[in-house]
Amino acid sequence: MDFEEAADAVYAAPAADFIATRNELAKQLKADGDALGSTRLKALRKPTVAAWIANLVARKLPDELDDLLALGDEFREATADLDGERLRDLTPKRHRLLDKLSKEAARLAADEGQKVSADVGQKLRETLDAALVDPAAGDAVREGRLSSALRHVGFGVVDENGEPSNVTPLTDERRQAARDRRKAQQAEPAAPAVSKKEAGESAAERKKREAAERERQEREEREAAAKAEAKQAFEEAVAAAQEAEAKVEELDTELDNAREALSEAQARVHRVGSELDEARRAARDAQKESREARKRYNRL
Repeated sequence: MDFEEAADAVYAAPAADFIATRNELAKQLKADGDALGSTRLKALRKPTVAAWIANLVARKLPDELDDLLALGDEFREATADLDGERLRDLTPKRHRLLDKLSKEAARLAADEGQKVSADVGQKLRETLDAALVDPAAGDAVREGRLSSALRHVGFGVVDENGEPSNVTPLTDERRQAARDRRKAQQAEPAAPAVSKKEAGESAAERKKREAAERERQEREEREAAAKAEAKQAFEEAVAAAQEAEAKVEELDTELDNAREALSEAQARVHRVGSELDEARRAARDAQKESREARKRYNRL
């Protein structure tokens, strides 16, 4: 058994048996000469209830999970094209699929003897939704080794009406191409009317219209700049939060390792103390026997 197989086995174990399974397999890896794999396995964190159920879904319902991730691909494609109508069509499908998968997950958990509280159910749904929205989260859920529930908090969501909110970051070229397509589609049916209007305009009216158009464009540019600045600030805040979460996870792992080392040290102290007490008793008995032997010798 290598590390990957052992890790899969650990996260497939019942939640109550996670620590025991992890420690037993870590010993086995070490005995097989894989010290690094043993150390890596010991560092695996016990999953929360919601994470354990998400891992169960990855193992028991792989096809349904793939359907969810495929829907996420459709969302990203529609968002890249700024296709609001398609996003509005996809949003009800998103909710129906999340409802269905959450219910099936709760049923699987019940079959394994695990109750699903309202809080756990909500965290499970957030995890599945994060898998839909974010490809990296989708890969993590599909792997089936989550230790914590997931929640998408950055850019990469759509609102309840299905309007895009940057599901995936777009390059400037792709964003501009999408805008050009939309402008071309909007301009085509309106072109004849605009031409007639312009034909009947006086110089003063045309000048006024052009000034209004310039003002509109400048306003849109200011709004776009403000949105870009707000987006950058938000992304920096999200990055800082993710870095902090990673640090917390690292320290949490160190704490688990330290606690395990402390437990082993305490057991060793107890064992050595017992051995010391036994050695002292043996020494006293030997001294007593020595004195008795000396007395018998002196009587001779």
